[in-house]
Amino acid sequence: MSQWKKKHSVMKHYDLTANIYDTQYAEEQEAKIEAALKNIKIHDHALVLDVGCGTGLLFKYVANKTQTTVGLDISRKTLIQAKKWAKTLDTIHLLLADADHMPFKENLFNYTFAITLLQNMPNPRKTLKEIMRVTNQEATIVITGLKKIFPLESFKELLQSSGLKIDNIIDNSLKCHVAICTNPS
Repeated sequence: MSQWKKKHSVMKHYDLTANIYDTQYAEEQEAKIEAALKNIKIHDHALVLDVGCGTGLLFKYVANKTQTTVGLDISRKTLIQAKKWAKTLDTIHLLLADADHMPFKENLFNYTFAITLLQNMPNPRKTLKEIMRVTNQEATIVITGLKKIFPLESFKELLQSSGLKIDNIIDNSLKCHVAICTNPS
């Protein structure tokens, strides 16, 4: 499958499920977010990027702690759902864009989250390189990898070969590995 066909398929899937996504997956998604946030401290003036933000579940955890949180997704309909969170939190900004071609300058964000993103990308290494490009040096990057797609060792290898420094991998009863990484470049 070509890269665009895979992205188009993912976009259509999330457009179709946007209205019921939180009902089906919020509990698991929030568990991943909470596991990550137990291991990091977000400072008050941070610029946060949520790549593949979906319906905006991360926003309620970080928006009141940050200067700005940007939610980026390729699915228009999930962003419509995310607007519900954005309406109540004035630090949220939403953007319809491709995670492999983000319209941001280099070294912009202090924290980047990619929760349930990599398994939907045709070239996860390329996606990680783009995430690193827009994230500050020594900034925190939280990435999850679906265990049935990324066994632990291959997940670690993917992160390290992309240039990320792994600070911690939370490998508990979740369906995903939750990696806390640093952008060393």
